[in-house]
Amino acid sequence: MPSLREALQTFSTVVITGGSSGIGKSFIELGAKLVPEMFFCNLSRTAPVIKSVKLNLCHISCDLSRSESVATAAAEVETFLAQKVPAGRILLINNSGFGSYGCFPEPNLPHQLEMLDVNIRGLVDLTGRLLPTLKSRGGVIINVASTAAFQPMPFMATYSATKAFVLHWSLALNHELKGTGVSTLAVCPGPTSTQFFRRAGLGERTTVDSLSMSGEDVVMQSLHALAAGKSLVVTGWKNKISAVAGGMSPKRLATWTAAKVVERYLRRRGAR
Repeated sequence: MPSLREALQTFSTVVITGGSSGIGKSFIELGAKLVPEMFFCNLSRTAPVIKSVKLNLCHISCDLSRSESVATAAAEVETFLAQKVPAGRILLINNSGFGSYGCFPEPNLPHQLEMLDVNIRGLVDLTGRLLPTLKSRGGVIINVASTAAFQPMPFMATYSATKAFVLHWSLALNHELKGTGVSTLAVCPGPTSTQFFRRAGLGERTTVDSLSMSGEDVVMQSLHALAAGKSLVVTGWKNKISAVAGGMSPKRLATWTAAKVVERYLRRRGAR
């Protein structure tokens, strides 16, 4: 298996969504450290603040919940690639996403609908617009799903359903793309020390300590899976066990178990 640097050197450009914080920012920081000459194109509402004088970063302001914004951003990505990096394989990382805790439709219906737009529609829209370029140049699509994708999760009903879509869509797309020079990798992290929990309404109380991973750890394991040519990786051995258990259990039992886990977590965090 090639080293992480060797694996990343096969790409000239990384196009990433949500690189301003969390796992997305860690992808940029670690990628730039491993391959300083690599170009990065970040699509998010705010630009990432990364301390690196050698970072080749283009930020494109984009609201993935709005189709017109995705269309404009995709066109800007194509222009950037044509002008700055006209050759070489592309690594597309669909990382943007958010969730919420509570009984549907808490905290409100617009929040739930925006989650669908960002976690699903924006990801599919951007990938579809950039796929012809990826096919012409070669590349890999990394879609960040979640361990929540493996079972229905009460109190996170919409979020877990969106991530189940991302996981299943990624695996099916990978099969369809065989022979095209493009492949996909679905990354399924568990609780991670990022802004996710604050956005979901849990304030500064972030993760379950026994399961928590840093964004850097998630990225490192994702890049190892990329180097190995995998189509799916669940980061963290404890998360692998929970994913297997959730995926293999009868759906009603998996739903009941997930509800108990989330309820206990929310009680401990004082969120319910």
